[in-house]
Amino acid sequence: MMNPEIFNQTYTNYWKKLNAFSYTMTQDKDLAQNIVQDVFVDLWERKEELNINAIEPYLFRAVKNQVFKHYQNNRFDKTILEDKFEDYIIDHFSSIDPELMDILYTLLDKLPEKRKEVLLMYKFQDMSIDQIAEELGISKQTVKNQISAALKQLREGLKDLTWLLPYVIFYHNF
Repeated sequence: MMNPEIFNQTYTNYWKKLNAFSYTMTQDKDLAQNIVQDVFVDLWERKEELNINAIEPYLFRAVKNQVFKHYQNNRFDKTILEDKFEDYIIDHFSSIDPELMDILYTLLDKLPEKRKEVLLMYKFQDMSIDQIAEELGISKQTVKNQISAALKQLREGLKDLTWLLPYVIFYHNF
């Protein structure tokens, strides 16, 4: 159960992040804001019946579901959306659904060891290309090549899984 203060705090804490996430997927400012607004309206209307353990994954999942529902209803070419979704996943490792995180870790494990190390330093430790090159004793160009190859490999792996997204989104009651 959620009281008005908790709801307001949740709204204040997550509105910008969720709006940015929604916009990344839709590239439409008004649509992105409407989707996030709908998620918060739904959250408020269902406050008595919802039992949410972790609010952040719940909210991101709800926004993602709404975006996909919107495009499903409007017969949109989902490949464009899926490409944006893949880019978002790769750019925002830390705020991803636990289910997708598991898939990402599986894909990361398939990377060659050095490539994985470079990508993790770059994405998780926020190290610059210069810092990584210095730490590993390799050229900056090698670091760039490894990052590029790793991201390409992850994108390919995610593309293989995008057929799952509608099922993950629409047939699970999160």
